[in-house]
Amino acid sequence: MFAAALLAAVAAGCGGTTTPTGATGAPTTTPAPTVPASSGTPTVTPAPTDPGQTVSPTSPAGSSGPTASASVSPGAADACTGNVDNRRFYRSIAQSVTWSVVCPVLPKGWFVNTGTSRDAGGGKILITYTGPAGASLALSEGFFCTAADGCVPSGADAGSAPFGSMSGKIVALDDGGWAIVVNRGASPSWLLVGHGMDQAGLEAIAAALAQVAG
Repeated sequence: MFAAALLAAVAAGCGGTTTPTGATGAPTTTPAPTVPASSGTPTVTPAPTDPGQTVSPTSPAGSSGPTASASVSPGAADACTGNVDNRRFYRSIAQSVTWSVVCPVLPKGWFVNTGTSRDAGGGKILITYTGPAGASLALSEGFFCTAADGCVPSGADAGSAPFGSMSGKIVALDDGGWAIVVNRGASPSWLLVGHGMDQAGLEAIAAALAQVAG
């Protein structure tokens, strides 16, 4: 009996396996992350409407453009003095407004200084040019002014002159410059202001303004 019991005990010790029990023996399971419930539709901030556009200045070396006496096709933005971006600037606003957009066709030595446009409120263009010997031009078009004086600088009336295909009024400015305005005090209107040139010089520039096709 003793020998049989001993053999059974040895057999159990040599061939058996012990399975761990309890919490320490169970495999560890990492719970899935909890996804919070939706708190509603996210708020979307709308993009600002009508951010407008600006033009980059051009250098005198790259702004040859047609001369004021060049024969250009009315409606061709390619006639506008400046670079490709400047001409695209005019064409873009012309496609979005109902009034006539015009641009200067200037001799060599003139280049775009600054320019902005807006489609809202009827649309407007404000653009400036710098020329030889410090001469300058400022062209405003569209719904750029609500003042009764048409936003024309102070001066005295000095007759009439062509303004592209339109007709404008000349103003001899108190500061020595010259201006030509079309549809003064109304909207849309057009205003060209020049400094560093005489009356004949501004009249020649105004007469050569080209209409940009929309």
